[in-house]
Amino acid sequence: MAGKRPIFTQNFSANLLAIQAFLGSEGHKPFQRFLDHLFDEIVPQLCRFPKSGRSFLAHTIHSSEAESLAKKLRTRLNRDDDLRECIVEEYLVLYLLRSNHLVFLSVKHHRQLSFDLKRFWQQT
Repeated sequence: MAGKRPIFTQNFSANLLAIQAFLGSEGHKPFQRFLDHLFDEIVPQLCRFPKSGRSFLAHTIHSSEAESLAKKLRTRLNRDDDLRECIVEEYLVLYLLRSNHLVFLSVKHHRQLSFDLKRFWQQT
């Protein structure tokens, strides 16, 4: 694999397990196809062309809370780091270009919620 060296974080692995659980048994075959596509084609492609994805911090920010979080995020990045996102089928992949590495940080299925409503409703 020419180009950047891929690194997969524990969070990325945990996200894959969470997606698998979220999709359940009826989503097993499509999820397996996604994994095959991700590791056989997308990862090698991103390693060769790491700027293929969109700059994550280029999003227009519409709230003061999001602006505050973006500022905190920027302070955690090194000067030459490039935080990017890539849409693969029904999934959003977040990755970081750092030196000679392509660090895979997170992956989400588009139907997954970003907040835990189940826990909220159990508390009320």
